[in-house]
Amino acid sequence: MVDDEVNARTALTELLRDEGYEVEMAADAFKALGKYESFSPHVVVTDLKMPGMDGIELVKKIRAGEDAAAVVVMTAFGAVQTAVDAMRAGASDYLTKPLNFDELLVVLDKVLETEQLRRETRQLRARVRDRVAPNNIIGDAPPMQRVFEIVDQVAPSRATVLITGESGTGKELVANAIHQRSPRASGPFIKLHCAALAESLLESELFGHERGSFTGAMARKDGRFSLADGGTLFLDEIGEISQSVQVKLLRFLQEHEFERVGGTQTIHVDVRVIAATNRNLTEEVAKGRFREDLYYRLNVVALETPPLRDRRCDIPALAKFFLDKYSKANAKTLDALTATTLEMLVAYDWPGNVRELENAIERAVVLTPGNQIEPRSLPSTVRPATSAAVSGMPVIPGATMAELERHAILETMKATGGSTSKAAEMLGISARTIQYRLHEYNEAPRSDVEVVRKDGPNGTKT
Repeated sequence: MVDDEVNARTALTELLRDEGYEVEMAADAFKALGKYESFSPHVVVTDLKMPGMDGIELVKKIRAGEDAAAVVVMTAFGAVQTAVDAMRAGASDYLTKPLNFDELLVVLDKVLETEQLRRETRQLRARVRDRVAPNNIIGDAPPMQRVFEIVDQVAPSRATVLITGESGTGKELVANAIHQRSPRASGPFIKLHCAALAESLLESELFGHERGSFTGAMARKDGRFSLADGGTLFLDEIGEISQSVQVKLLRFLQEHEFERVGGTQTIHVDVRVIAATNRNLTEEVAKGRFREDLYYRLNVVALETPPLRDRRCDIPALAKFFLDKYSKANAKTLDALTATTLEMLVAYDWPGNVRELENAIERAVVLTPGNQIEPRSLPSTVRPATSAAVSGMPVIPGATMAELERHAILETMKATGGSTSKAAEMLGISARTIQYRLHEYNEAPRSDVEVVRKDGPNGTKT
């Protein structure tokens, strides 16, 4: 509520609070902008005629930001043209002074409903784009099909889900898939990585805090539970949270209520919790590091994401997905992986799972000079994954003669320090053949360049 008349803004603020609104006041546009970021209002109600910065300029500054609040302007009776100018600047509606409070309530209801529809439209458009884009969860292997079955079964419910599995197996993608298939899909999907924050900060991030509740708390802040109201909160690495935070999380799961850090007001929200961990929580409970009652509250539905080594048949499709993704990101025209490269990828155990595969393909895309990913572009940890494929050696049986010839030429060139003449002598073929093959492989020789002089017409040298 922005108005330079103290009695007007105080009275309106108190009336709106009585109606259940959460309201902050500001005496001018500059003070309003100072509170805007920390308070994050859904609607700003502002007078147009104020000293310093007027209401129209305030409307422009607010509406210029991303996910901006709606603005309702108040203007003197008869100054309709000024209100029209404010609407052109981005205001949602206007009211004339002296204000009719019932009219203000009607306008606020209408503006809030319109803003909600706009948010839902943006979310629906984003979901349509996701459907058009390649599916981020790829898997035909039986373990992944089982994951998809559980996702479809649990998504329509309100049940808490605990996703377990090794790091890099796609737990966040599965959590997002549950949210997108649920009745909460139009609501927010809020994420929090519990292991990335200290205990005091984690509690504030989850539940919010009041101004002055700890050093550095300059303003009140809503936590992730408030932000996720009507949607889903995904808590990654839930096994890392402290005992004191576990107690407060347990209370929310039981009562669906909490207080901000340093606050006394009990807040009720409608949030579905999906948690994930790469720890064995049963062992953590046995060791006394994780509350047994919280474990059972989280583990209403258990879902395990399989490691990549247990779904090797999905590796070619995943590799192709990442190849297309990073080829586009790096403006390159790579269209395939060689058969030998694919064999190495399938043979490797991938301790880092899908995340490690993605990083390996991104690296290979960057380092590949041609239009196909060769074994030499893969990380060294991947290349010697099979005894038959050390240093990029083609797997036998199954390799073509061209692959065997290529391996022989490239390895011999390395052994001779790049000398085509020495390599030709060792392989029993001509230096010209080696040079021709190297150009085919996009591996022009770097040393031992042979210059042939011949007598041309009229004694010229060529």
